Amino acid sequence: MLKTALQDEEIHLLAELRASRRRRVRKTVPMSLGARVADLVAAVMGSWTFIIVQTVLLTIWVILNVTAYIGHWDPYPFILLNLALSFQAAYAAPVIMMSQNRQATIDRAAAHHDYDTNTKAELEIELLHQKIDLFREKEVAELIRIIRRLEENLPPPTGQRQG
Repeated sequence: MLKTALQDEEIHLLAELRASRRRRVRKTVPMSLGARVADLVAAVMGSWTFIIVQTVLLTIWVILNVTAYIGHWDPYPFILLNLALSFQAAYAAPVIMMSQNRQATIDRAAAHHDYDTNTKAELEIELLHQKIDLFREKEVAELIRIIRRLEENLPPPTGQRQG
């Protein structure tokens, strides 16, 4: 259970780090009025709220035109409704694509930032490896020196056969 809690905490921290990085990168990418509108339209149209509201409105439209409660302003096959939905799609698609293009620019900038960070980390790790290798070389050299000094102080072996 503790392991799962730690993993959840790590995942949460990583998500916060990614969100923070994305906000920093987003600030570096200039945002025009059109880009802000595109992001807003994409956020609204990509939500369940929009889908539900649109479904309700379309259902009401169809019911009112089928029952003729208010009058047939758009009788079956609902040509006016099709025209309105086509108009909506004709404008929504390019606006959403603009938002996606801007998001792709942000992602490229984030990837470039990640690459720079990873390169720096790789260089630092390589430097640490070199320091550890140098430390090991010094330690091994010191141990060899100590062993040689101890060997010099050892008495000559006894009990060897001479041939």
